[in-house]
Amino acid sequence: MTLNRRLCPDAYLGVVAITQDGDTFSVEGSGTEVEYAVKMRSLPHQRMMDRLLQSNQVTPEMIERVAERLAEFHRQAEISEQLAGIGGLDTVTQNTEENFVQTKDYVKQTIAPEQYEKLKDYNYSFLERNAGLFAKRVKNGRIRDCHGDLHAAHICFDNGLCIYDCIEFNERFRYIDVASEVAFLAMDLDFHRRPDLAKHFVDAYVKASGDEELLTLLDFYKCYRAYVRGKVEGFKLDDPHVSEEEKRKTLAIARKYFELAESYV
Repeated sequence: MTLNRRLCPDAYLGVVAITQDGDTFSVEGSGTEVEYAVKMRSLPHQRMMDRLLQSNQVTPEMIERVAERLAEFHRQAEISEQLAGIGGLDTVTQNTEENFVQTKDYVKQTIAPEQYEKLKDYNYSFLERNAGLFAKRVKNGRIRDCHGDLHAAHICFDNGLCIYDCIEFNERFRYIDVASEVAFLAMDLDFHRRPDLAKHFVDAYVKASGDEELLTLLDFYKCYRAYVRGKVEGFKLDDPHVSEEEKRKTLAIARKYFELAESYV
């Protein structure tokens, strides 16, 4: 809750107890405390950015607000030598390796063999060629305690701007280069067929932050983020609780993400 209040302080109201009294469970009721939950203010679904994108209601001015808020958040985010180590080249390489290991069994299903090899070659060669840049980013304090899951569905334009539901369970996915954070939302805007807004967002962020160097890393991280989304969609195909109709939709989405990842190579 503390982490999420950094970018959405008004929505996270507190931690409440779930209690059991006989066979009855209640929130903040009488009885024995059996679990805890985060109490939030209800956010209107129709004001989420992914919904607004579908109805063509996201403007460049709204995108600028997000970019400026994110740049300020990154300036204030926690930084330390230990955290910088978490987000350096070794961790980026580990995350990249996980991607290809975890999708190997989905080749010919969600991702074509030639796509898999092309993306694998691109990622590893980029890491090798740019090892010095990754080290420089660590040294210059570009690894921060970020949101970690910044895509359109986690941004709400309601009485201001609320960016919620950050990564809490794994520090490795939250202590990252700010370029990776920017690339995630830019990739998601591309996925929603708004590359114009993606470019506007990146340009506005660079202007607000002064971090022109991130442009060199942008396509690499956009490729990485699209690959992760394709991978996660593919995992749903093994879920026995997902209907066949939903699996067909999921398969199409996974393939679309992998095609997007390939477009950044």
